[in-house]
Amino acid sequence: MLEKEKKNFEKTVLVGVVTQSQAEEKLKEYLDELEFLTFTAGGEVIKRFWQKMDRPNPKTFLGTGKMDEIHMYVKENDITTVIFDDELSPSQQKNISKLLDCKVLDRTNLILDIFAQRAETSYARTQVELAQCQYLLPRLSGMWTHLERQKGGIGLRGPGETEIETDRRIVRDRIALLKDKIKTIDKQMSVQRSNRGAMVRVALVGYTNVGKSTLMNVISKSEVFVENKLFATLDTTVRKVVIGNLPFLLSDTVGFIRKLPTQLVESFKSTLDEVREADLLLHVVDISHPDFEDHIESVNQILLDIKSNNKPTIMVFNKIDAYQHLTIDEDDLMTEKTTKHYTLEEWKQTWMSKMGKDNALFISAINKENFETFREVVYEKVREIHVTRFPYNKFLYPDFKDIVLD
Repeated sequence: MLEKEKKNFEKTVLVGVVTQSQAEEKLKEYLDELEFLTFTAGGEVIKRFWQKMDRPNPKTFLGTGKMDEIHMYVKENDITTVIFDDELSPSQQKNISKLLDCKVLDRTNLILDIFAQRAETSYARTQVELAQCQYLLPRLSGMWTHLERQKGGIGLRGPGETEIETDRRIVRDRIALLKDKIKTIDKQMSVQRSNRGAMVRVALVGYTNVGKSTLMNVISKSEVFVENKLFATLDTTVRKVVIGNLPFLLSDTVGFIRKLPTQLVESFKSTLDEVREADLLLHVVDISHPDFEDHIESVNQILLDIKSNNKPTIMVFNKIDAYQHLTIDEDDLMTEKTTKHYTLEEWKQTWMSKMGKDNALFISAINKENFETFREVVYEKVREIHVTRFPYNKFLYPDFKDIVLD
């Protein structure tokens, strides 16, 4: 009989701050997301700590009293890792590690760790390693105390260089090497893209864990890896899809996230070339998530960063099967109605109605709900682009209602 595999989760504590620019409700949303990130990385959240401050303490992020409270809790409960919701400066990380006497990570470090776990191909591994090296470089001095000492011994006396300088030089050389490697792979990938000819390209974009890979599998009848965890997909997958008799290329890209580390945005910009070169974007949104409007904003910001915000876009509101809204009892006169109380029909009457009937679709990829409408809209949009590129092909592709689907 096979023994059940036991997973050892690291006991972790989450830490955040409420500031003038980040309200308590917003912090709770961020910490919920940070807890999901921690679970994805292999950690179990035991407790959350937060403090109200005008701005984070430049030395220890939180005040000394709160840091003492966290230290006591860490000591008494055998906590192995403390994770901060915001990016810590190198000096903050060094000071906090001394105070708490345990492993200290920030949101950036955690996301980099998940990316390192998920990277399968040589290209993804190179991009993640580049981001890790760029993150590590300013933090070297706080990592090993022996690095501050001067090298000694026969043949090594004299001005020389300290070990910290040697290590920095090694990391800088590694960064230069990885950048060259990425340039070489970029050239190869641009050749691959040019070899695809003038076929219409459609790219799936969206927040992480909204169901892009599930949708990809359903449309293209392929088997892209799917898991209910953040960043299940790192490598761009491209598949040829045929609706009716109209062929086009569909690519599944890496998911976005709020407070995405700048190092990752830089190193993954080349992966997002699939988005840059796409003719049509399918912006997938998990409508069952309470913060889906924030997710849309985050994705739009990254699309703006990579200069892809003006492309034709269809908003695909996925997971309608999991959507649940809050209800107000008839005799409840105190509770004020908010967007959290909206039904799907009420959402459709909001800003979504201004996008046009064919630019906002409501589906469930896992249950194939409203899937025929989705295929029709994608077919018509792709046909429109294809016909402008090949006007003499127009007679080959009739209206969707006139084609016989398999």
